[in-house]
Amino acid sequence: MSKFNTTATRAASGTGPIISEQRPSGTTHEGGVGYARDVKSELFLLAVANMVGEATFYEAANGRDSRYTELVRAVAVEDPDWTSRFLRWLRAGANMRSASLVGGLEAARAMLAAGLPGGRQVVASVLQRADEPGEALAYWTSRYGRKIPMPVKNGVADAAVRLYSERSLLKYDTVSKGWRFGDVIDMTHPKPAAPWQGDLFKVALDWRPCRDDVTVPGTLSTLIANLQLRLDAVADPAVLLDPERLAEAGWTWENALSLAGGRVDKARLWEALIPSMGYMALLRNLRNFDEAGVSDQVADQVAVRLADPEQVAKSRQFPFRFYAAHSAVQSLRWGNALEKALRASLANVPALPGRTLVLVDQSPSMFPGYGFSTAQQNRDISNADLAKLFGAAVALRAADATLVGYGNTSARVPFAKGEAVLRLMGKFQMIDGTDTFGAIAQHFDRHDRVVIVTDEQNQPGRYRTIDDVLPRTVPAYVWNIGGYQVGSTASGRNRWTFGGLTDAGFQMIPLLEAGRDGEWPF
Repeated sequence: MSKFNTTATRAASGTGPIISEQRPSGTTHEGGVGYARDVKSELFLLAVANMVGEATFYEAANGRDSRYTELVRAVAVEDPDWTSRFLRWLRAGANMRSASLVGGLEAARAMLAAGLPGGRQVVASVLQRADEPGEALAYWTSRYGRKIPMPVKNGVADAAVRLYSERSLLKYDTVSKGWRFGDVIDMTHPKPAAPWQGDLFKVALDWRPCRDDVTVPGTLSTLIANLQLRLDAVADPAVLLDPERLAEAGWTWENALSLAGGRVDKARLWEALIPSMGYMALLRNLRNFDEAGVSDQVADQVAVRLADPEQVAKSRQFPFRFYAAHSAVQSLRWGNALEKALRASLANVPALPGRTLVLVDQSPSMFPGYGFSTAQQNRDISNADLAKLFGAAVALRAADATLVGYGNTSARVPFAKGEAVLRLMGKFQMIDGTDTFGAIAQHFDRHDRVVIVTDEQNQPGRYRTIDDVLPRTVPAYVWNIGGYQVGSTASGRNRWTFGGLTDAGFQMIPLLEAGRDGEWPF
């Protein structure tokens, strides 16, 4: 089984891991001693940190994306089974949509060229939302033309059968999409799973380029209700204030606002839409609710849904979404609900026993606006905020933690048990430079472990490696959220590097400390 530790290999007898220590093999972007990863580890770190098409402080978008696709192709041929499991996890476990879609298509192409089976299954597994079959074909045709090999075509068709429904047609089949549902059906010829889906496919074909004058069969009751509500709203927009009709017709909030066109009171329209809105839609529209003047009574109902741990888990929202929502709103009425939701989204962060040193990189390369013009990773939250969010969460959950923010210098960040995560995040500040090992040397004091969240772009300094400042008997867990090719920390005994900031990764700490091998989280 593949090791999460980049240098662990099993003995021929299968009796356990043999750790071969890595040697310095380059430099970080800041000139510090660097360690290259093996190909699987490099791919993993890059994939979980990479929003396709986006620049970072040290890498342009094109170069970063090229490195990603080259790694996917290489690993797909080297180990197709590992690649298939990894890409499924990347989409479903890590919830990385673009990276998994691109990875699935590039893996299928490489496997086909090498004469390896399984490309169809890989493509189908990474397509989990109804607009993604079209996005997959858009990506393929933009890079490789309209001649699509059968494994890719069949994988897209399998996903279309699984994902295409009346409500997904209404939500995602819009004129703004380069590939409509009908285009996907035309290209891949999916076989309907039931008679109603056959009728749906025919409607999707007829709905291009618009939905006017299309006959909808009686098997598609949601589409009929939607079209009737659209007709009625032209004559009397007040029908859009009926929550039951909106829900029955599968209307999205975007469509309802567009059709209303200012002809009805916006607060009342939002109040009619809110009962049928999904969790993510609620989270992203809190500021709109405030600006429209939604009543406190309805706002309280929204807050209850936002704070519900079961709904938080089901929504699969990254924790930074709650931080972004908190930053976007002006009203105080959402603060408590968003803090509860954020805490619920971090429920899988382990409650570490003993003493834990948590180091949070707050150097300039972690912030947007330094070295490139786009918002960092296009997430409404910088790597610096991601780092302090997760660092704060680990510290608050640990039995006895020392929390430190660092750059070229470092300082303890005081906190109290039970303190709000969002409040604790506000205590960090940007610090020039990056001296991870200096921060360890300054703050390590018989801790049981060290947890570091960083982009691993260490500068040369008094200490060359982590072993200069941390005994080998003390484990160090490094969360690399930059995904760069060369990092500052070598893997080996009691030295572990993880990619991205997902709940699955944090569960590795107690597993490793219980004496188990560090396996991939899939």
